[in-house]
Amino acid sequence: MDTYKLSVIFEKNALDDKLFALKVFLHGPVFLTLPLGERRRLRRQTEVMEEYSAILAERIVAFSDPYAQ
Repeated sequence: MDTYKLSVIFEKNALDDKLFALKVFLHGPVFLTLPLGERRRLRRQTEVMEEYSAILAERIVAFSDPYAQ
């Protein structure tokens, strides 16, 4: 497999690990002690990370389909 393809796979794996940890934090007791603005930013960050992960997943699928658009 090409180096850049492996890089995308590693990037998605690392992102998904961070996303999992963030989601765990959002459901933990410390999250509720944060100011409302910070909680909102963390939720937005979660949404953006989920979208980023989905895009990386699309790219990985496209590796095996040269006609994927």
